[in-house]
Amino acid sequence: MELQPQPHGARLNQLLAALPGPDFDAVAQDLEPVALSLGDVIYEPGARLPYAVFPTTSIVSLHYVTATGASSESAAVGRDGVVGLAIFMGGDTTASSARVLVAGDAYRLPAGHLQRAFQGVGSLRTLLLRYAQSLITQIAQVAACTRHHPIDQQFCRWLLCTLDRAPTGELLMTQNLVSRTLGVRRESVTEAAVRLQQAGVIRYRRGRISVLDRAGLERRACECYGALQREQAWLMSASPDSWR
Repeated sequence: MELQPQPHGARLNQLLAALPGPDFDAVAQDLEPVALSLGDVIYEPGARLPYAVFPTTSIVSLHYVTATGASSESAAVGRDGVVGLAIFMGGDTTASSARVLVAGDAYRLPAGHLQRAFQGVGSLRTLLLRYAQSLITQIAQVAACTRHHPIDQQFCRWLLCTLDRAPTGELLMTQNLVSRTLGVRRESVTEAAVRLQQAGVIRYRRGRISVLDRAGLERRACECYGALQREQAWLMSASPDSWR
């Protein structure tokens, strides 16, 4: 991760943007801009978390890793959230890993600064706890989706959720990366992508996925996508005045 100035600012992150002005200012003074590259490791299982990361144009994938090294995505964090819940939930390590899925910008906040802000800034504390509940719901929904829905529906759900967090309507994504993220065989992803391309829903070439028919993609996704959308809407629905 490399530090560099960012033109758009921390308010591209929806959690930070939702803070009332004075509370945002109290947090912003300790934020550090960071550029995240594809595959960057934010943290590994059991490692201490020195920073919380607030993505703006990047997306971070959270994975649970088995003893054999196999893993699949349990949740994704983009401009809608923060990476590093353990910092303010009573611990400083986590059982999951976090790697950059889509390269882009973010802001990081040292763990100690976040803990102090969590205790001292009421609106931030309430918003982070709401986000923690939302992320737990996302993890549970993804687990149910993985267990009960066919790969075609999972792939559509994952594409939609990733695009909702992406800065553009195009994803730079190899089928190997998608298969590792979903925890399925590469051939299964290839077959699902081919079917969507033949239906005119997406275009896939040279590691680039473009959605041509968003409505068609939503029709092919399982109900999990709608449930996740509703959870995100709930997260941002409360008035900032009620967070104090």
